Amino acid sequence: MGPQLKVVERTRTATMLCAASGNPDPEITWFKDFLPVDTSNNNGRIKQLRSGALQIELSEESDQGKYECVATNSAVSFFVYVITFFLCFVPVRRVPPRFSIPPTNHEIMPGGSVNITCVAVGSPMPYVKWMLGAEDLTPEDDMPIGRNVLELNDVRQSANYTCVAMSTLGVIEAIAQITVKALPKPPGTPVVTESTATSITLTWDSGNPEPVSYYIIQHKPKNSEEPYKEIDGVATTRYSVAGLSPYSEYEFRVVAVNNIGRGPPSEPVSTRTSEQAPSSAPRNVQARMLSSTTILVQWEEPEEPNGQIQGYRVYYTMDPTQHVNSWMKHNVADSHITTIGNLVPQKTYSVKVLAFTSVGDGPLSSDIQVITQTGVPGQPLNFKAEPESETSILLSWTPPRSDTISSYELVYKDGEHGEEQRVSTEPTTSYRLQGLRPNSLYLFRLAARSPQGLGASTAEISARTMQSSRCLSLKYLF
Repeated sequence: MGPQLKVVERTRTATMLCAASGNPDPEITWFKDFLPVDTSNNNGRIKQLRSGALQIELSEESDQGKYECVATNSAVSFFVYVITFFLCFVPVRRVPPRFSIPPTNHEIMPGGSVNITCVAVGSPMPYVKWMLGAEDLTPEDDMPIGRNVLELNDVRQSANYTCVAMSTLGVIEAIAQITVKALPKPPGTPVVTESTATSITLTWDSGNPEPVSYYIIQHKPKNSEEPYKEIDGVATTRYSVAGLSPYSEYEFRVVAVNNIGRGPPSEPVSTRTSEQAPSSAPRNVQARMLSSTTILVQWEEPEEPNGQIQGYRVYYTMDPTQHVNSWMKHNVADSHITTIGNLVPQKTYSVKVLAFTSVGDGPLSSDIQVITQTGVPGQPLNFKAEPESETSILLSWTPPRSDTISSYELVYKDGEHGEEQRVSTEPTTSYRLQGLRPNSLYLFRLAARSPQGLGASTAEISARTMQSSRCLSLKYLF
């Protein structure tokens, strides 16, 4: 080998290779600046390896010079081989610190644990420590070089941890964000954007910087003690709640749900659904005579008004077979009672009533009949028939208002084509009809009588007697 230039940084290890072969085996000796290299008085810093190479650890400036590797043996002729090395130093590299493995962000469950690794390099190698805000988490007297692992246990709160790498050439920082998963915050107060008679459309702000899995809409009638009804799995921040009652006040609130669970509800919002035409007729419609040509009609508000009742229409006729559009009509505003005059004496009139809102008309009530005869009672109310046994049926009713009743006349028959039977009863509110046939359908109507005459009959109702126990026994036997 020809002469070689060996360049090394101060304090680094320099190795100069030398190998020789021959017969007999050659002996290798090292010289520095023509003097033998002493490998015994340098605390092992300079040593000759088995391969013949010369190794200088923690090199110093005094180690610079000309090194020669000499190989000799004692053959018949004496041979000497020399390899020359020139060892010199270059300035030590000075590199500011940088992160080779910067700390990473982590997301953990409440009470969880995590290790955060931070590795920095440079020349000279930097010290690495961890900080939480202004608090040092790494002891000053135990600050590692190059790599520091922060161990966190039972973490309950989210925080930013700072890794600091520092040397004589500078200080650098990197932040690791540790996020503790938590229940979502309450969404913003819902805003009503659209209203119909049976639905309310809501929008709301998420109220959460982190992603939300879905929302739950809770609703109930306002001022109600009943629990909230819930609509689960709402994926957007806009939803229409359907199936509501018309012209009714409701309370709404929204709950956010993430992979931890459901958070607290939003502030509630109250609103009223729009009006609709009534879905039921006026209740307890009654009519009675004031004179031979004038009747008094009264009623109660519909069970389902679906809005603000604007008024009522009373329809009446002597020919109930005609379509109701052909009946005479009497409008009533904001009252549950009215009188109808100019009627024909000694006639039977049929009367119906409907309620209406600003949206439209509701259904008509069932017919009631009244006879235009002074002092004649009106129709009995709430006429009902309930089977009591295989041979008896209990009939009950409510007396007409403000009438003097001397008796009631009950008309009944066995089936559609049976012969009508009449029974006169005391002025009570019930009557037990006995002596009937088992498992038979009976039809009934009832009229009230006063000293002035018999009033209009109720609409026909029906009831079936119970099946006899003997028939039941034979049925099960066969």
